[in-house]
Amino acid sequence: MSSFSGIYVPEAASAPGARAYRLTSIDTLRGLVIVIMALDHVRAFFLAGITPNFMDDPDVSPALFFTRWITHFCAPVFVFLAGTSAGLMAARRSAASLGLFLLTRGIWLLVVEWFVISTAQSFAPLGIPELGGNTYMVFQVIWAIGASMIVLSAAQFLGRRWCLAVGAFILLGHNALDWIWPTPESYGDAGAPLWVALHARMKATIGPFAINVVYPVIPWIGVMLCGFGASLLFEKPAAKRDRALLRWGVGLVLAFLLLRALDVYGDPNHWQAQGPLRTVLDFLNTTKYPPSLMYLLMTLGPAAIVCAFAESWRGVVKDTLLMFGRVPFAFYVVHFFLIHALSVLCGVLQGFPAADFFTLSVFYPKGYGLPLAGVYLVWLSVLVLLYPWVRFMAGVKARSRAWWLSYV
Repeated sequence: MSSFSGIYVPEAASAPGARAYRLTSIDTLRGLVIVIMALDHVRAFFLAGITPNFMDDPDVSPALFFTRWITHFCAPVFVFLAGTSAGLMAARRSAASLGLFLLTRGIWLLVVEWFVISTAQSFAPLGIPELGGNTYMVFQVIWAIGASMIVLSAAQFLGRRWCLAVGAFILLGHNALDWIWPTPESYGDAGAPLWVALHARMKATIGPFAINVVYPVIPWIGVMLCGFGASLLFEKPAAKRDRALLRWGVGLVLAFLLLRALDVYGDPNHWQAQGPLRTVLDFLNTTKYPPSLMYLLMTLGPAAIVCAFAESWRGVVKDTLLMFGRVPFAFYVVHFFLIHALSVLCGVLQGFPAADFFTLSVFYPKGYGLPLAGVYLVWLSVLVLLYPWVRFMAGVKARSRAWWLSYV
C-alpha cells in the first residue's frame, strides 16, 4: 500500500515481481494532485509580498488566484482515495486485520505529521522565537488522513455501504454547524477549548508545543468514509466503473453549480455579483478550513471525471504521474525539506542571514521572495530534483512485499 492510499485491484496487472496489483487511473490521479500540491507549498515558501488571506482580496490577480485554487483539489483526493484503498483491502482482509492496520497506520501518520512534517516546515525543532520559544506542531493533511484512518478502523466494522451512508450524512450536514459551532474570534486566538478544533481552525499552546490545527477533522472523516464506501464502485469492470465515475463526476459538478448559485446552504463564504471575472473568482472561492459541502463538490466532481479517463491516457506525462502517484508519501515528506532548504538558499542569495529562515515561512523577513513566475520555476526544479528519489522508491515498492513499505 503506497503512502496516503495504495490501491490494489485484480484487474490492473503490474510487472512481474511487483508487490501488488494496481489501478493505474487512481495512481495517475494521485500523482497529478501530489505534484500540484507541491506548487502550493513552493508558493508558501517563495512568493513575495502576499497576505495569508489573499484569496479574499478583491484585487487578487487571476494568475495568483488560480495558482492557489487548483491546489484545492489535492487534499480531498488524498483523503477520499485513502478511504477507497481501505475499502478495496476489505475484500481481501478480515475486519479485525484491516482495523488493526488502519489503527497503526493512522497513529504512524500522526507521529510523522507532528514531529517530521512540523520540523520540515520550521527547521526549528527546539522552538521558534516568534512562537514564544515553543516547538511548532502542525495539524494538516497528514493529520486529517491519520485521524480519519483511526476512526475508520472502528467504523469499517459497519461495512462499506453503512460507511458510505454515514460519510454522506457528515458531508451533507456538517455545514449546519456553521451557525452554532463556537469558533475562535480570530485564527490566532489561542484561548478556545481544544474540542473547537474538530470543526474550526485554531491555535493553542500545550506545554512546550505551539499547536496549529489547520485541518478541522470532522468533515475529513466524512470524506474518508465516503471513499471507503465508494470502493464498491472501483471493483466493477473497467467500462462500468469509468461510466459510473463519469456520471458521478458530472453530477457532483452540476450539484455544485446549482447549489452555489442558490447560495443558501453549503458554504459560509457567500459570493457576490461583480464584474464578470470577479464574479467567477468569488463564485469559486469556497471554504477549505473546514472543507465545506461546496468545496468538496467543486473538487471531488472534477476528480472523478479525470479518474474516469485517466486509464486511457498514454505517454511520458502519464507514466511520470503514475510513478509519482505510487509513492506520494515518500515524495511528500522529502519535498518539504527540499523546499525549505531551497528557500534558505534563496534568502541567502538575496542578502539575508540564513538564520532568518529557520522558522515558519510566515515569519520570513520582509523583502524576501520571488515573483509568481519564479515560484513556478522553483516548483518545476523541485519536481526534477526529486524525480530520482521517486523513481528509486517506486522501484523498491515494485520489487518488494516487505510489510514496512505499507507505512512509507
